[in-house]
Amino acid sequence: MPLIPKSTYYDQHNRQSAALIRARQPYLVRNIVTGAAIFGFAIGVYAFTIRAVAQDDFEDVPMPPAPAQPAHAPNASAVTSLGRTSQAQS
Repeated sequence: MPLIPKSTYYDQHNRQSAALIRARQPYLVRNIVTGAAIFGFAIGVYAFTIRAVAQDDFEDVPMPPAPAQPAHAPNASAVTSLGRTSQAQS
């Protein structure tokens, strides 16, 4: 048994006691306003970023020429999964 009794603002069912509700009451409006300001700032930064990126069309970026395609590209590889060539199997 502890020498100092356990002091808590919660009852046996983890519900807030009347003392805790009274202790938090002066800060309720201030905390709601602060939370709304932080949330609004975060949403504003997100919206500004999406809008700034969406208006960029990248026309000023030079594009490299397309790679040259070979005249004939085979459909299958000459090497099988066992490491032997297809000519050595036949």
